Amino acid sequence: MDIGLVLQTDPPAQTVVDLMARADELGFSHGWTFDSQVLWQEPYVIYPRILERTSRLTVGPMVTNPSTRDWTVIASMHATLIEMFGNRTICGIGRGDSAVRVQGRPPTTLARLEASMHVIRELAEGRAVDLDGTTVHMPWIPQGAALPIWMAGYGPKALDLVGRAADGFILQLADPYLVEWTVKTVRAAAEAAGRNPAAITICVAAPAYVSTDLAHARNQCRWFGGMVGNHVADLVTRYGETSSAVPSGLTAYIKDRHGYDYSHHGRADNHTTDFVPDDVIDRFC
Repeated sequence: MDIGLVLQTDPPAQTVVDLMARADELGFSHGWTFDSQVLWQEPYVIYPRILERTSRLTVGPMVTNPSTRDWTVIASMHATLIEMFGNRTICGIGRGDSAVRVQGRPPTTLARLEASMHVIRELAEGRAVDLDGTTVHMPWIPQGAALPIWMAGYGPKALDLVGRAADGFILQLADPYLVEWTVKTVRAAAEAAGRNPAAITICVAAPAYVSTDLAHARNQCRWFGGMVGNHVADLVTRYGETSSAVPSGLTAYIKDRHGYDYSHHGRADNHTTDFVPDDVIDRFC
Protein backbone atom coordinates (compact mmCIF):
# COMPACT_ATOMS: atom_id res chain seq x y z
CA MET A 1 0.00 0.00 0.00
CA ASP A 2 1.24 3.47 -0.93
CA ILE A 3 0.63 6.56 1.20
CA GLY A 4 0.41 10.03 -0.31
CA LEU A 5 -0.63 13.48 0.84
CA VAL A 6 -2.82 16.26 -0.52
CA LEU A 7 -2.05 19.95 -0.01
CA GLN A 8 -3.88 23.12 -0.87
CA THR A 9 -1.67 25.51 -2.84
CA ASP A 10 -1.92 28.33 -0.30
CA PRO A 11 0.76 31.01 -0.57
CA PRO A 12 3.63 31.06 -0.16
CA ALA A 13 4.19 28.43 -2.84
CA GLN A 14 7.61 27.70 -1.38
CA THR A 15 5.97 26.21 1.71
CA VAL A 16 4.07 23.74 -0.47
CA VAL A 17 7.34 22.76 -2.15
CA ASP A 18 9.10 22.36 1.20
CA LEU A 19 6.32 20.19 2.63
CA MET A 20 6.34 17.96 -0.44
CA ALA A 21 10.12 17.62 -0.18
CA ARG A 22 9.74 16.58 3.44
CA ALA A 23 7.08 14.05 2.49
CA ASP A 24 9.44 12.61 -0.13
CA GLU A 25 12.14 12.21 2.52
CA LEU A 26 9.66 10.38 4.76
CA GLY A 27 8.73 7.88 2.07
CA PHE A 28 5.40 9.18 0.81
CA SER A 29 4.60 7.93 -2.69
CA HIS A 30 2.28 10.62 -4.09
CA GLY A 31 2.10 14.38 -3.71
CA TRP A 32 -1.26 15.84 -4.73
CA THR A 33 -2.65 19.35 -4.69
CA PHE A 34 -6.08 20.91 -5.04
CA ASP A 35 -6.71 22.53 -8.45
CA SER A 36 -9.00 25.54 -8.07
CA GLN A 37 -7.49 28.52 -9.83
CA VAL A 38 -9.52 31.22 -8.05
CA LEU A 39 -9.27 29.95 -4.48
CA TRP A 40 -5.62 28.83 -4.53
CA GLN A 41 -2.41 29.37 -6.46
CA GLU A 42 -1.82 27.72 -9.82
CA PRO A 43 -0.54 24.18 -9.13
CA TYR A 44 1.07 23.41 -12.48
CA VAL A 45 3.76 26.07 -12.02
CA ILE A 46 4.51 24.60 -8.57
CA TYR A 47 4.85 20.96 -9.73
CA PRO A 48 8.25 21.43 -11.45
CA ARG A 49 9.65 22.93 -8.25
CA ILE A 50 8.36 19.91 -6.30
CA LEU A 51 9.70 17.40 -8.80
CA GLU A 52 13.17 18.93 -8.88
CA ARG A 53 13.32 18.78 -5.06
CA THR A 54 12.14 15.16 -4.81
CA SER A 55 13.17 11.76 -6.11
CA ARG A 56 10.23 9.41 -5.53
CA LEU A 57 7.01 11.44 -5.38
CA THR A 58 4.48 11.11 -8.17
CA VAL A 59 2.86 14.53 -8.48
CA GLY A 60 -0.48 15.73 -9.83
CA PRO A 61 -3.86 17.40 -9.19
CA MET A 62 -6.62 16.03 -6.97
CA VAL A 63 -8.44 16.92 -9.07
CA THR A 64 -8.40 18.92 -12.27
CA ASN A 65 -11.39 19.09 -14.62
CA PRO A 66 -12.01 19.33 -18.39
CA SER A 67 -13.94 22.58 -18.14
CA THR A 68 -11.54 25.19 -16.76
CA ARG A 69 -8.57 23.80 -18.73
CA ASP A 70 -8.38 22.94 -22.41
CA TRP A 71 -7.80 19.20 -22.83
CA THR A 72 -4.73 19.71 -25.00
CA VAL A 73 -3.29 22.05 -22.38
CA ILE A 74 -3.75 19.43 -19.65
CA ALA A 75 -2.02 16.85 -21.84
CA SER A 76 0.82 19.20 -22.75
CA MET A 77 1.46 20.27 -19.16
CA HIS A 78 1.73 16.69 -17.96
CA ALA A 79 3.80 15.63 -20.97
CA THR A 80 6.22 18.49 -20.33
CA LEU A 81 6.65 17.31 -16.74
CA ILE A 82 7.29 13.80 -18.06
CA GLU A 83 9.94 15.10 -20.47
CA MET A 84 11.64 17.00 -17.64
CA PHE A 85 11.35 14.48 -14.80
CA GLY A 86 10.30 11.12 -16.25
CA ASN A 87 7.04 9.32 -15.55
CA ARG A 88 6.45 10.96 -12.18
CA THR A 89 3.22 12.82 -12.88
CA ILE A 90 -0.39 11.70 -12.68
CA CYS A 91 -3.67 13.27 -13.77
CA GLY A 92 -6.44 13.19 -11.19
CA ILE A 93 -9.64 14.41 -12.84
CA GLY A 94 -13.33 14.84 -12.14
CA ARG A 95 -16.41 16.77 -13.24
CA GLY A 96 -15.31 19.87 -11.32
CA ASP A 97 -16.41 21.41 -8.03
CA SER A 98 -14.89 24.59 -6.61
CA ALA A 99 -12.91 25.38 -9.76
CA VAL A 100 -16.13 25.85 -11.72
CA ARG A 101 -18.79 26.55 -9.09
CA VAL A 102 -16.88 29.51 -7.65
CA GLN A 103 -17.39 31.08 -11.07
CA GLY A 104 -21.10 30.29 -11.03
CA ARG A 105 -20.77 27.44 -13.52
CA PRO A 106 -21.93 23.84 -13.09
CA PRO A 107 -19.71 20.74 -13.21
CA THR A 108 -19.20 19.23 -16.65
CA THR A 109 -21.08 16.18 -17.91
CA LEU A 110 -19.80 12.64 -17.57
CA ALA A 111 -19.84 12.31 -21.36
CA ARG A 112 -17.49 15.27 -21.69
CA LEU A 113 -15.32 13.94 -18.89
CA GLU A 114 -15.05 10.56 -20.61
CA ALA A 115 -14.06 12.16 -23.89
CA SER A 116 -11.46 14.35 -22.20
CA MET A 117 -9.79 11.45 -20.41
CA HIS A 118 -9.29 9.67 -23.72
CA VAL A 119 -7.87 12.76 -25.42
CA ILE A 120 -5.57 13.69 -22.54
CA ARG A 121 -4.12 10.18 -22.20
CA GLU A 122 -3.62 9.66 -25.93
CA LEU A 123 -1.94 13.01 -26.52
CA ALA A 124 0.27 12.86 -23.41
CA GLU A 125 1.52 9.40 -24.40
CA GLY A 126 2.33 10.44 -27.97
CA ARG A 127 -0.65 9.13 -29.93
CA ALA A 128 -2.83 11.07 -32.35
CA VAL A 129 -6.49 11.78 -31.58
CA ASP A 130 -9.49 13.10 -33.46
CA LEU A 131 -10.57 16.35 -31.83
CA ASP A 132 -13.84 17.63 -33.27
CA GLY A 133 -12.89 16.43 -36.74
CA THR A 134 -9.24 17.50 -36.60
CA THR A 135 -6.38 15.06 -36.10
CA VAL A 136 -4.16 16.33 -33.29
CA HIS A 137 -0.74 14.94 -32.39
CA MET A 138 2.07 16.22 -30.19
CA PRO A 139 5.27 15.17 -32.02
CA TRP A 140 7.64 16.03 -29.19
CA ILE A 141 6.34 13.52 -26.63
CA PRO A 142 9.26 11.44 -25.25
CA GLN A 143 9.28 7.73 -26.03
CA GLY A 144 7.84 5.68 -23.19
CA ALA A 145 5.77 8.54 -21.76
CA ALA A 146 3.00 7.21 -19.52
CA LEU A 147 0.28 9.31 -17.90
CA PRO A 148 -2.08 7.45 -15.55
CA ILE A 149 -5.51 9.06 -15.31
CA TRP A 150 -7.36 8.56 -12.04
CA MET A 151 -10.96 9.70 -11.88
CA ALA A 152 -12.87 10.95 -8.84
CA GLY A 153 -16.56 10.21 -8.38
CA TYR A 154 -19.34 9.06 -6.07
CA GLY A 155 -22.52 8.20 -7.99
CA PRO A 156 -23.34 4.99 -9.89
CA LYS A 157 -22.84 6.51 -13.35
CA ALA A 158 -19.53 8.09 -12.39
CA LEU A 159 -18.32 4.84 -10.84
CA ASP A 160 -19.33 3.00 -14.01
CA LEU A 161 -17.20 5.44 -16.03
CA VAL A 162 -14.23 4.88 -13.73
CA GLY A 163 -14.51 1.15 -14.27
CA ARG A 164 -14.77 1.52 -18.04
CA ALA A 165 -12.19 4.18 -18.75
CA ALA A 166 -9.90 5.24 -15.88
CA ASP A 167 -6.57 3.87 -14.67
CA GLY A 168 -7.41 4.64 -11.05
CA PHE A 169 -10.31 5.57 -8.78
CA ILE A 170 -10.13 8.49 -6.35
CA LEU A 171 -12.65 8.30 -3.51
CA GLN A 172 -12.64 11.35 -1.28
CA LEU A 173 -13.90 9.84 1.97
CA ALA A 174 -12.77 7.00 4.21
CA ASP A 175 -16.01 5.36 5.39
CA PRO A 176 -15.33 1.58 5.25
CA TYR A 177 -18.85 0.70 4.06
CA LEU A 178 -18.84 3.32 1.30
CA VAL A 179 -15.32 2.37 0.27
CA GLU A 180 -16.51 -1.22 -0.15
CA TRP A 181 -19.63 -0.20 -2.08
CA THR A 182 -17.84 2.16 -4.47
CA VAL A 183 -14.91 -0.16 -5.12
CA LYS A 184 -17.22 -3.10 -5.83
CA THR A 185 -19.20 -0.91 -8.24
CA VAL A 186 -16.05 0.23 -10.04
CA ARG A 187 -14.68 -3.29 -10.35
CA ALA A 188 -18.00 -4.68 -11.59
CA ALA A 189 -18.08 -2.00 -14.29
CA ALA A 190 -14.51 -2.83 -15.28
CA GLU A 191 -15.30 -6.51 -15.56
CA ALA A 192 -18.42 -5.79 -17.63
CA ALA A 193 -16.27 -3.70 -19.98
CA GLY A 194 -13.80 -6.55 -20.44
CA ARG A 195 -11.09 -4.93 -18.34
CA ASN A 196 -9.09 -6.43 -15.49
CA PRO A 197 -10.72 -5.00 -12.32
CA ALA A 198 -7.52 -5.49 -10.35
CA ALA A 199 -5.65 -3.20 -12.75
CA ILE A 200 -7.57 -0.14 -11.52
CA THR A 201 -5.69 1.53 -8.67
CA ILE A 202 -7.83 2.50 -5.68
CA CYS A 203 -7.01 5.79 -3.93
CA VAL A 204 -8.89 6.67 -0.74
CA ALA A 205 -8.32 10.29 0.30
CA ALA A 206 -9.51 11.92 3.50
CA PRO A 207 -8.24 14.48 6.02
CA ALA A 208 -6.79 13.56 9.39
CA TYR A 209 -6.19 15.69 12.46
CA VAL A 210 -4.19 14.28 15.35
CA SER A 211 -5.19 15.54 18.79
CA THR A 212 -6.17 14.38 22.26
CA ASP A 213 -9.09 16.85 22.03
CA LEU A 214 -11.64 14.94 19.95
CA ALA A 215 -14.13 17.81 19.69
CA HIS A 216 -11.44 20.14 18.39
CA ALA A 217 -10.17 17.52 15.95
CA ARG A 218 -13.67 16.99 14.57
CA ASN A 219 -14.15 20.72 14.07
CA GLN A 220 -10.89 20.87 12.12
CA CYS A 221 -12.25 18.22 9.74
CA ARG A 222 -15.93 19.25 9.51
CA TRP A 223 -15.22 21.19 6.30
CA PHE A 224 -14.57 17.89 4.54
CA GLY A 225 -18.11 16.64 5.08
CA GLY A 226 -19.29 19.93 3.62
CA MET A 227 -17.06 19.53 0.57
CA VAL A 228 -18.27 15.98 -0.04
CA GLY A 229 -21.80 17.28 0.51
CA ASN A 230 -21.54 19.39 -2.65
CA HIS A 231 -21.23 16.20 -4.70
CA VAL A 232 -23.82 14.37 -2.61
CA ALA A 233 -26.32 17.18 -3.23
CA ASP A 234 -25.87 16.56 -6.96
CA LEU A 235 -26.59 12.86 -6.41
CA VAL A 236 -29.75 13.62 -4.44
CA THR A 237 -30.91 15.93 -7.22
CA ARG A 238 -30.27 13.23 -9.80
CA TYR A 239 -31.42 10.10 -7.95
CA GLY A 240 -33.69 11.40 -5.18
CA GLU A 241 -33.34 11.31 -1.40
CA THR A 242 -34.26 7.63 -0.97
CA SER A 243 -33.02 6.02 -4.18
CA SER A 244 -31.74 2.46 -3.94
CA ALA A 245 -29.03 3.43 -6.44
CA VAL A 246 -27.11 5.38 -3.78
CA PRO A 247 -26.54 4.24 -0.17
CA SER A 248 -28.29 6.33 2.49
CA GLY A 249 -24.99 6.35 4.38
CA LEU A 250 -23.75 8.73 1.71
CA THR A 251 -26.82 10.91 1.19
CA ALA A 252 -28.81 11.14 4.43
CA TYR A 253 -26.55 13.59 6.26
CA ILE A 254 -27.14 16.52 3.88
CA LYS A 255 -30.82 16.93 4.81
CA ASP A 256 -30.01 20.07 6.84
CA ARG A 257 -27.63 21.51 4.22
CA HIS A 258 -28.60 25.01 3.10
CA GLY A 259 -26.22 26.43 0.52
CA TYR A 260 -22.44 26.49 0.57
CA ASP A 261 -19.88 29.28 0.86
CA TYR A 262 -17.09 28.63 -1.65
CA SER A 263 -15.05 31.55 -0.34
CA HIS A 264 -14.25 29.29 2.63
CA HIS A 265 -13.98 26.06 0.63
CA GLY A 266 -11.66 23.54 2.28
CA ARG A 267 -11.34 25.70 5.41
CA ALA A 268 -12.06 24.75 9.01
CA ASP A 269 -13.90 28.06 9.50
CA ASN A 270 -16.52 27.41 6.80
CA HIS A 271 -19.78 28.24 8.61
CA THR A 272 -21.88 26.54 5.91
CA THR A 273 -20.57 23.11 6.98
CA ASP A 274 -22.18 23.25 10.42
CA PHE A 275 -24.82 20.79 9.19
CA VAL A 276 -22.22 17.98 9.11
CA PRO A 277 -22.78 15.77 12.22
CA ASP A 278 -19.97 14.31 14.30
CA ASP A 279 -20.69 10.73 13.24
CA VAL A 280 -20.19 11.63 9.60
CA ILE A 281 -16.82 13.18 10.42
CA ASP A 282 -15.87 10.03 12.29
CA ARG A 283 -16.84 7.90 9.27
CA PHE A 284 -15.51 10.06 6.46
CA CYS A 285 -12.20 11.22 8.02
